[in-house]
Amino acid sequence: MNDHALYDVFKATLFRPAVKYVFRAKAVGEQNIPPTGGAILASNHIGEVETFATPALIERRMTYPAKAELFRGDRGLVSKLLAWFLKAVGQVPLDRSGGRNSVDGLGPILDALRGGDLVGIYPEGTRSPDGRLYKGRTGVARMALMTGVPVVPVGVRGTAFVKKGPIKWVDHPVAVIGKPLDFSAYQNQADDRAVLRWVTDEIMYQIMLLSGQTYVDAYGSSVKSGSLTTAEADGRVKARPGGGPAPAVAGAPPVS
Repeated sequence: MNDHALYDVFKATLFRPAVKYVFRAKAVGEQNIPPTGGAILASNHIGEVETFATPALIERRMTYPAKAELFRGDRGLVSKLLAWFLKAVGQVPLDRSGGRNSVDGLGPILDALRGGDLVGIYPEGTRSPDGRLYKGRTGVARMALMTGVPVVPVGVRGTAFVKKGPIKWVDHPVAVIGKPLDFSAYQNQADDRAVLRWVTDEIMYQIMLLSGQTYVDAYGSSVKSGSLTTAEADGRVKARPGGGPAPAVAGAPPVS
């Protein structure tokens, strides 16, 4: 049985019934996802269930990059099972060590996008520490510009576990799917840091509009690590990510 078949089996028999009938989740705007071809589904990240809830709610098969170390299966039986599952359903490894390794490690994801896959990305790079939307990392922009695929913004709500009596539960989560964003005009500027930041901020702005979250102009990982206090994060609240003028397209004539 190939990875597509296993993906469909797990989705139909386990994840979709749990998400739709137990959590009572729904997707709004699924028609905005291109029916074929490579595309990036870029979402906010506030709860653990999003990695299986969103794929379960939509018809297209999704590929999620997962930490490369999870594919090794070298930390006991549970890690072996997890590594088998990730490989069995066709997910791809992502090197998050930083620097050149992370850029080089995009290879499997770029191959998936060029091969016509729908790839799910959390631009914040981590779950929100407090429910707010944090600054996006530019990897999502780099992937879009290196492949020329559209970016579909998603705002999820209600996916964090909340206390319901003696248990924690997720109740009626919603994934709101926006219209595709086309950055193909900047496809030959994937190494321009200013362009990468502008594209990332535009993606995060659309996610903010869809999710209704407050935006904090700082990385969520900084709050989680303690290098940025909650009070300092409060001081970095902004009306929106970025907001500057669009950068010039390389090779285009200057605007008079």
